[in-house]
Amino acid sequence: MFYQRRFFILVGVVVVLLLFTWHRAIRPLMKPINYTGGDLLGEPPSYEGIKEWEAKLPQHDLDLPFPEGRTGRYAKFSNQIKALGWNNVLNELLLCTHLAYESKRAYVFQDYHWKPEYYPWRIPIPPPPAPIPIPRTPINALIAGPTAGGPWDPNDTAPRSVSDDYWELVCPPEDRDLIYTDNIKPELQDAEGDVVLRRWTEIIRDSPKRCVEVLPGPSEADPYPQTFDLWLIGYKRLLSLWPIFKSSPTSRLFDTSPLVKAAVDRNEYLFLPRGPRPSVPASRNPYDRMMALHIRRGDFKEACFSLATWNSTFYGWNQLPELPDSFTPPPGGSWGSNTPENVEFYLEHCFPTFEAIVQKIRDTKEAYIANGTDRVLDVMYLLTNADVRWVEEFKEVVRRDGWGTIVTSKDLILDDEQIGVGMAVDMEIARLAAVFIGNGWSSFTSNIIHRRLVDGKEPLANRFW
Repeated sequence: MFYQRRFFILVGVVVVLLLFTWHRAIRPLMKPINYTGGDLLGEPPSYEGIKEWEAKLPQHDLDLPFPEGRTGRYAKFSNQIKALGWNNVLNELLLCTHLAYESKRAYVFQDYHWKPEYYPWRIPIPPPPAPIPIPRTPINALIAGPTAGGPWDPNDTAPRSVSDDYWELVCPPEDRDLIYTDNIKPELQDAEGDVVLRRWTEIIRDSPKRCVEVLPGPSEADPYPQTFDLWLIGYKRLLSLWPIFKSSPTSRLFDTSPLVKAAVDRNEYLFLPRGPRPSVPASRNPYDRMMALHIRRGDFKEACFSLATWNSTFYGWNQLPELPDSFTPPPGGSWGSNTPENVEFYLEHCFPTFEAIVQKIRDTKEAYIANGTDRVLDVMYLLTNADVRWVEEFKEVVRRDGWGTIVTSKDLILDDEQIGVGMAVDMEIARLAAVFIGNGWSSFTSNIIHRRLVDGKEPLANRFW
């Protein structure tokens, strides 16, 4: 018994020593795993059903007659933005679709490539030199319409958009005309938007090849090699495109994806009015009684300081002169610097105070109701990254102003596939709302304004802080 106990004690000591030695040996090899992306754990959605549906689009058929099939004409923009926010990407996709349409070629759509930091799911960062994985979402999860392969008008013979995979099949390398932006963009540096469109249309339409691929210039001298780049979309030169683009089939037929529509439908009950019965006849449609608010908080204040430093104008279609809350950079600043007074003026519109937000809502509601008959606004949808404490205080204040139903993005019930397109869900709700107040420097706001104006919403219903 004595020797048996000594034996077990000895075995225990050996095991402990081995474990200690093993731990010390591997400790230098053990490194903490770093992550980027969001906080969601588990496997992100694969969208396999949507990918399969895309692959089976009827225009993916080599035997179709001209202008589709193996004799058709195609345009792919390999210089499109990647790994950036969805709304920066969407601006360009729509303009490139219209350019391909004007050039009498099928637009080639591609997956949306996420900026990893914006992805809702956690992404492990591999050790160098391996790159960070770039998540992708099929375009038909986010949007519908001609850009994503949907049909044109019934009597329109324009070729339908095709996928990147089909492009590889129908456009072998020998059939491609490679057009580098270095050779085209310098002549268009200060041109108006309609001139930019016209020049690119001539180049792409008149190419003798069946397939045209626009690529970033090999010099890499242009930090924004897109066909419709930031220097165009971020300035008033863009606006000469509006009369053409607003009435184009690309804009008119642009639609919400079925996945996003399903997400909105399943949450519509949240928007049903809960306040007192209005004193005038009110619509039963909650969106007719809704004001949607895009309020950027958190670290966006730093972005606003940067916008002030560079005397930036509003972004994209937010610059349209028919919209009531136009913004003109005040005099006194210069490229790369600004006066304290001007910076404060920027912050009033880019990062307004709590009190200024509440007053803007009151003024906008009053103006909208006064401009029509039997108008009611008592439903609010809040699109914000503000913290919980700020949101709860905000709700308490606006509830006293007669907003009986207040819903935030975080209140929505979404499945994993819908979470992955949450930004498009927010956009659809803001599109449907009777009134929208957004941030003039935001591409998200610009895309909402585009859709609302194409839908026929009056300018007074589209406001900025």
